[in-house]
Amino acid sequence: MAGLLLAAGGGRRMGRPKALVADPGGGTFLERGLRVLRESGCGPVVVVLGAGVEEARPLATAGTAPADVVVEATDWADGQSASLRAGLRACLDTDAEAALVLLVDLPDVGPPVVVRLLAETAGEGPAVLARAAYAGVPGHPVLLGRDHWDEVLTSATGDKGARDHLARHPHLVVECGDLATGLDADTPADLV
Repeated sequence: MAGLLLAAGGGRRMGRPKALVADPGGGTFLERGLRVLRESGCGPVVVVLGAGVEEARPLATAGTAPADVVVEATDWADGQSASLRAGLRACLDTDAEAALVLLVDLPDVGPPVVVRLLAETAGEGPAVLARAAYAGVPGHPVLLGRDHWDEVLTSATGDKGARDHLARHPHLVVECGDLATGLDADTPADLV
């Protein structure tokens, strides 16, 4: 199960690239996201960087939870879909049957959410398509089986990621509201 961390965003409202934002639990959003994927048993771990790549790359390859593959989305300013496409292309070079897609700016989504999503979809192989939900509201992470990658690579545009693909295909929704809020942090006020 590949872990795919999308960490390319510019974080304009945060005042710095999202990957480099200080995490309330210590370190940066990037380091926390890598830790979540590693502690959940994902591997290989692929991280997509963009804004602030020169400062973020050393953080992605060091520490206790380094990425196996670091990809730069040079078109990161085009939105989340650019990062998703870059990450999925990197996953194609692995033998992973699925990719668990985690956004870097979800500070309260930890290993228990990922573990639950993986447990609920165990054995589904490359056809798996699932996502976490929080109090009934769909969110991240999203689990994309390899059977879906080609279509997502051609259909993901703008800041929607795999949203259109999920809308077109039946998928499992795994409630995780008892574990996290699933809310993203877009401004410094979201961190308090």
